[in-house]
Amino acid sequence: MGATIEIRSLTKTFGAGDKAVHAFGPVDLTVEAGSFVSLLGPSGCGKSTLMLMIAGLLEPTAGEVCFDGERVNRPRTDIGIMFQDNTLVPWRTVAGNVALQLEMRGLDPKAHAGRIAELLRSVKLEGFAGRHPYELSGGMQQRAAFCQALVHEPETLLFDEPLGKLDAMTRESIRGDLQSLWMKSRPTVVFVTHSIEEAVQLSSVVCVVTPRPGRIERVIEIDLPWPRDMDVKASPAFTGYVHDIQGIFRDYGVL
Repeated sequence: MGATIEIRSLTKTFGAGDKAVHAFGPVDLTVEAGSFVSLLGPSGCGKSTLMLMIAGLLEPTAGEVCFDGERVNRPRTDIGIMFQDNTLVPWRTVAGNVALQLEMRGLDPKAHAGRIAELLRSVKLEGFAGRHPYELSGGMQQRAAFCQALVHEPETLLFDEPLGKLDAMTRESIRGDLQSLWMKSRPTVVFVTHSIEEAVQLSSVVCVVTPRPGRIERVIEIDLPWPRDMDVKASPAFTGYVHDIQGIFRDYGVL
Protein backbone atom coordinates (compact mmCIF):
# COMPACT_ATOMS: atom_id res chain seq x y z
CA MET A 1 0.00 0.00 0.00
CA GLY A 2 1.28 3.44 -0.90
CA ALA A 3 1.81 6.60 1.10
CA THR A 4 -0.81 9.15 2.11
CA ILE A 5 -0.04 12.55 0.58
CA GLU A 6 -1.32 15.68 2.31
CA ILE A 7 -1.26 19.01 0.46
CA ARG A 8 -1.86 22.03 2.67
CA SER A 9 -2.45 25.60 1.44
CA LEU A 10 -0.02 24.94 -1.42
CA THR A 11 0.72 27.92 -3.67
CA LYS A 12 3.26 28.66 -6.39
CA THR A 13 4.12 32.08 -7.82
CA PHE A 14 6.91 32.57 -10.35
CA GLY A 15 8.82 35.84 -10.36
CA ALA A 16 8.19 38.88 -8.19
CA GLY A 17 6.68 42.34 -8.29
CA ASP A 18 5.07 43.41 -11.56
CA LYS A 19 6.44 40.31 -13.28
CA ALA A 20 4.99 37.84 -10.78
CA VAL A 21 2.86 35.05 -12.25
CA HIS A 22 0.48 33.29 -9.88
CA ALA A 23 0.66 29.78 -11.34
CA PHE A 24 -1.14 27.59 -8.83
CA GLY A 25 -3.11 27.49 -5.62
CA PRO A 26 -3.86 27.77 -2.87
CA VAL A 27 -4.86 24.11 -2.73
CA ASP A 28 -5.69 21.68 0.06
CA LEU A 29 -5.97 18.00 -0.84
CA THR A 30 -5.47 14.59 0.74
CA VAL A 31 -4.44 11.73 -1.55
CA GLU A 32 -5.34 8.55 0.30
CA ALA A 33 -2.87 5.67 0.45
CA GLY A 34 -3.33 3.25 -2.44
CA SER A 35 -5.61 5.54 -4.43
CA PHE A 36 -5.26 6.49 -8.10
CA VAL A 37 -5.85 10.24 -8.30
CA SER A 38 -5.93 12.18 -11.56
CA LEU A 39 -5.26 15.90 -11.80
CA LEU A 40 -7.49 16.88 -14.71
CA GLY A 41 -7.38 20.31 -16.28
CA PRO A 42 -6.58 22.37 -19.37
CA SER A 43 -3.05 23.11 -20.56
CA GLY A 44 -1.31 25.79 -18.51
CA CYS A 45 -3.46 25.40 -15.40
CA GLY A 46 -0.59 24.30 -13.13
CA LYS A 47 -1.10 20.51 -13.01
CA SER A 48 2.56 19.78 -13.73
CA THR A 49 3.62 22.50 -11.29
CA LEU A 50 1.69 20.73 -8.54
CA MET A 51 3.25 17.38 -9.43
CA LEU A 52 6.77 18.83 -9.30
CA MET A 53 6.06 20.28 -5.84
CA ILE A 54 4.75 16.90 -4.67
CA ALA A 55 7.97 15.29 -5.90
CA GLY A 56 10.12 17.86 -4.12
CA LEU A 57 11.54 19.07 -7.44
CA LEU A 58 10.00 22.55 -7.14
CA GLU A 59 9.80 24.63 -3.98
CA PRO A 60 6.34 26.04 -3.20
CA THR A 61 5.87 29.73 -2.51
CA ALA A 62 3.64 28.87 0.43
CA GLY A 63 2.13 25.79 2.02
CA GLU A 64 3.50 22.27 2.27
CA VAL A 65 3.34 18.69 1.02
CA CYS A 66 3.65 15.76 3.45
CA PHE A 67 4.13 12.04 2.82
CA ASP A 68 2.74 10.05 5.75
CA GLY A 69 3.19 13.14 7.92
CA GLU A 70 6.76 13.89 6.78
CA ARG A 71 7.18 17.26 5.11
CA VAL A 72 8.71 17.30 1.62
CA ASN A 73 11.75 19.59 1.67
CA ARG A 74 14.00 17.90 -0.91
CA PRO A 75 13.66 15.75 -4.03
CA ARG A 76 12.23 12.38 -3.05
CA THR A 77 14.12 9.32 -4.24
CA ASP A 78 11.64 6.77 -2.88
CA ILE A 79 9.00 7.53 -5.52
CA GLY A 80 8.61 6.59 -9.17
CA ILE A 81 8.17 9.45 -11.61
CA MET A 82 7.47 9.54 -15.33
CA PHE A 83 7.10 12.47 -17.72
CA GLN A 84 5.56 12.85 -21.15
CA ASP A 85 9.04 12.59 -22.67
CA ASN A 86 10.66 9.41 -21.37
CA THR A 87 14.14 9.41 -19.86
CA LEU A 88 15.49 6.31 -21.61
CA VAL A 89 19.15 6.71 -22.58
CA PRO A 90 19.99 5.61 -26.15
CA TRP A 91 23.21 3.74 -25.36
CA ARG A 92 21.56 1.27 -23.00
CA THR A 93 19.30 -1.63 -23.83
CA VAL A 94 15.71 -1.77 -22.58
CA ALA A 95 16.75 -3.97 -19.64
CA GLY A 96 19.75 -1.74 -19.03
CA ASN A 97 17.55 1.35 -18.87
CA VAL A 98 15.27 -0.31 -16.34
CA ALA A 99 18.30 -1.42 -14.32
CA LEU A 100 19.65 2.14 -14.32
CA GLN A 101 17.03 3.15 -11.75
CA LEU A 102 18.36 0.44 -9.43
CA GLU A 103 21.98 1.48 -9.95
CA MET A 104 21.16 5.10 -9.14
CA ARG A 105 19.81 3.91 -5.78
CA GLY A 106 22.83 1.76 -4.99
CA LEU A 107 21.00 -1.52 -5.69
CA ASP A 108 22.47 -4.49 -7.54
CA PRO A 109 20.63 -5.06 -10.85
CA LYS A 110 21.72 -8.71 -10.90
CA ALA A 111 19.90 -9.31 -7.63
CA HIS A 112 16.76 -7.83 -9.22
CA ALA A 113 16.99 -9.55 -12.60
CA GLY A 114 13.79 -11.46 -11.90
CA ARG A 115 11.95 -8.24 -11.10
CA ILE A 116 13.14 -6.63 -14.35
CA ALA A 117 12.06 -9.66 -16.38
CA GLU A 118 8.67 -9.76 -14.65
CA LEU A 119 7.98 -6.09 -15.38
CA LEU A 120 8.99 -6.37 -19.04
CA ARG A 121 6.77 -9.42 -19.40
CA SER A 122 3.83 -7.59 -17.81
CA VAL A 123 3.95 -4.90 -20.52
CA LYS A 124 4.67 -7.31 -23.40
CA LEU A 125 8.34 -6.37 -23.80
CA GLU A 126 9.91 -9.67 -22.78
CA GLY A 127 11.29 -10.17 -26.29
CA PHE A 128 12.86 -6.71 -26.43
CA ALA A 129 15.04 -6.65 -23.30
CA GLY A 130 18.22 -6.57 -25.40
CA ARG A 131 17.01 -3.91 -27.83
CA HIS A 132 17.89 -0.22 -27.68
CA PRO A 133 15.27 2.56 -27.43
CA TYR A 134 15.77 3.66 -31.04
CA GLU A 135 14.68 0.18 -32.13
CA LEU A 136 11.29 0.54 -30.41
CA SER A 137 8.08 2.32 -31.32
CA GLY A 138 6.92 5.26 -29.22
CA GLY A 139 4.44 3.08 -27.37
CA MET A 140 7.06 0.45 -26.61
CA GLN A 141 9.40 3.15 -25.30
CA GLN A 142 6.69 4.36 -22.92
CA ARG A 143 6.10 0.81 -21.71
CA ALA A 144 9.82 0.53 -20.97
CA ALA A 145 9.65 3.85 -19.12
CA PHE A 146 6.79 2.49 -16.98
CA CYS A 147 9.03 -0.42 -16.00
CA GLN A 148 11.81 2.03 -15.20
CA ALA A 149 9.51 3.94 -12.83
CA LEU A 150 8.29 0.76 -11.13
CA VAL A 151 11.41 -1.40 -10.84
CA HIS A 152 12.43 -0.24 -7.34
CA GLU A 153 8.87 -0.94 -6.11
CA PRO A 154 8.00 2.61 -5.03
CA GLU A 155 4.98 3.17 -2.81
CA THR A 156 4.14 6.36 -4.71
CA LEU A 157 4.06 6.99 -8.47
CA LEU A 158 3.80 10.37 -10.19
CA PHE A 159 2.88 10.53 -13.88
CA ASP A 160 2.92 13.75 -15.92
CA GLU A 161 0.85 13.12 -19.06
CA PRO A 162 2.82 9.97 -19.96
CA LEU A 163 0.42 9.01 -22.77
CA GLY A 164 -0.03 12.46 -24.27
CA LYS A 165 2.08 11.93 -27.40
CA LEU A 166 0.81 8.46 -28.31
CA ASP A 167 -1.77 7.50 -30.91
CA ALA A 168 -5.25 6.53 -29.72
CA MET A 169 -4.87 2.76 -30.09
CA THR A 170 -1.50 2.63 -28.33
CA ARG A 171 -2.79 4.91 -25.59
CA GLU A 172 -5.76 2.60 -24.95
CA SER A 173 -3.49 -0.45 -24.78
CA ILE A 174 -1.09 1.17 -22.31
CA ARG A 175 -3.98 2.34 -20.14
CA GLY A 176 -4.81 -1.34 -19.71
CA ASP A 177 -1.21 -2.12 -18.78
CA LEU A 178 -1.17 0.72 -16.26
CA GLN A 179 -4.42 -0.44 -14.65
CA SER A 180 -3.05 -3.96 -14.27
CA LEU A 181 0.18 -2.75 -12.71
CA TRP A 182 -1.70 -0.52 -10.24
CA MET A 183 -4.26 -3.18 -9.30
CA LYS A 184 -1.51 -5.67 -8.52
CA SER A 185 0.24 -3.71 -5.73
CA ARG A 186 -1.92 -0.58 -5.18
CA PRO A 187 0.73 2.13 -4.91
CA THR A 188 -0.47 5.70 -4.46
CA VAL A 189 -0.69 7.28 -7.92
CA VAL A 190 -0.95 10.94 -8.92
CA PHE A 191 -1.64 11.14 -12.65
CA VAL A 192 -1.64 14.40 -14.61
CA THR A 193 -3.84 14.48 -17.72
CA HIS A 194 -6.00 16.77 -19.83
CA SER A 195 -8.13 13.86 -21.13
CA ILE A 196 -11.50 13.52 -19.38
CA GLU A 197 -12.04 9.98 -20.66
CA GLU A 198 -8.57 8.92 -19.52
CA ALA A 199 -9.09 10.35 -16.05
CA VAL A 200 -12.44 8.57 -15.60
CA GLN A 201 -11.07 5.28 -16.91
CA LEU A 202 -7.96 5.15 -14.73
CA SER A 203 -8.88 6.92 -11.52
CA SER A 204 -10.48 6.19 -8.20
CA VAL A 205 -10.64 9.99 -7.72
CA VAL A 206 -10.60 12.82 -10.27
CA CYS A 207 -9.51 16.28 -9.12
CA VAL A 208 -10.80 18.99 -11.44
CA VAL A 209 -8.24 21.79 -11.80
CA THR A 210 -9.47 25.25 -12.82
CA PRO A 211 -7.79 27.39 -15.50
CA ARG A 212 -4.76 29.34 -14.24
CA PRO A 213 -4.18 30.02 -11.47
CA GLY A 214 -5.04 26.38 -10.92
CA ARG A 215 -7.20 25.45 -7.97
CA ILE A 216 -8.92 22.17 -7.17
CA GLU A 217 -12.59 23.05 -6.89
CA ARG A 218 -14.10 19.61 -7.45
CA VAL A 219 -13.00 16.19 -6.18
CA ILE A 220 -15.02 13.43 -7.83
CA GLU A 221 -14.96 9.81 -6.68
CA ILE A 222 -15.30 7.42 -9.62
CA ASP A 223 -17.45 4.47 -8.56
CA LEU A 224 -16.92 2.04 -11.43
CA PRO A 225 -15.76 -1.60 -11.40
CA TRP A 226 -12.16 -2.63 -12.09
CA PRO A 227 -10.67 -3.24 -14.52
CA ARG A 228 -12.11 -0.42 -16.60
CA ASP A 229 -12.28 -2.31 -19.89
CA MET A 230 -14.18 -1.49 -23.08
CA ASP A 231 -17.44 -2.83 -21.64
CA VAL A 232 -17.17 -0.48 -18.65
CA LYS A 233 -16.34 2.42 -20.97
CA ALA A 234 -19.51 1.70 -22.95
CA SER A 235 -21.69 1.77 -19.82
CA PRO A 236 -24.13 4.60 -19.02
CA ALA A 237 -22.32 5.18 -15.71
CA PHE A 238 -18.99 5.83 -17.47
CA THR A 239 -20.48 8.16 -20.04
CA GLY A 240 -22.36 9.91 -17.24
CA TYR A 241 -19.12 10.77 -15.43
CA VAL A 242 -17.57 12.01 -18.68
CA HIS A 243 -20.63 14.14 -19.47
CA ASP A 244 -20.75 15.67 -15.97
CA ILE A 245 -17.05 16.62 -16.06
CA GLN A 246 -17.44 18.06 -19.55
CA GLY A 247 -20.16 20.26 -18.10
CA ILE A 248 -17.79 21.56 -15.41
CA PHE A 249 -15.19 22.58 -17.99
CA ARG A 250 -17.90 24.08 -20.19
CA ASP A 251 -18.83 26.30 -17.26
CA TYR A 252 -15.15 27.31 -16.97
CA GLY A 253 -15.23 28.36 -20.62
CA VAL A 254 -12.66 25.72 -21.57
CA LEU A 255 -15.00 23.62 -23.76
